[in-house]
Amino acid sequence: MLGDAYILFQIAGIGIVVAMIHTVLKQMGKEDIAHWATLVGFILVLFIVMNGLQDLFQQIKSVFLFQG
Repeated sequence: MLGDAYILFQIAGIGIVVAMIHTVLKQMGKEDIAHWATLVGFILVLFIVMNGLQDLFQQIKSVFLFQG
């Protein structure tokens, strides 16, 4: 349960940092780099979510196949 909250706060923190970087770069007139920074943040969050889904499916598999 505590790990779930940690993952949520981690994703929220990444989102806040990426939004700030995007805003600063856009204000400086570097929109191309701002979009790349947003894309990198999205990919990072995607990997975190995929790892969480992998753990979830492992737990479901162990429940239904009665394996530890």
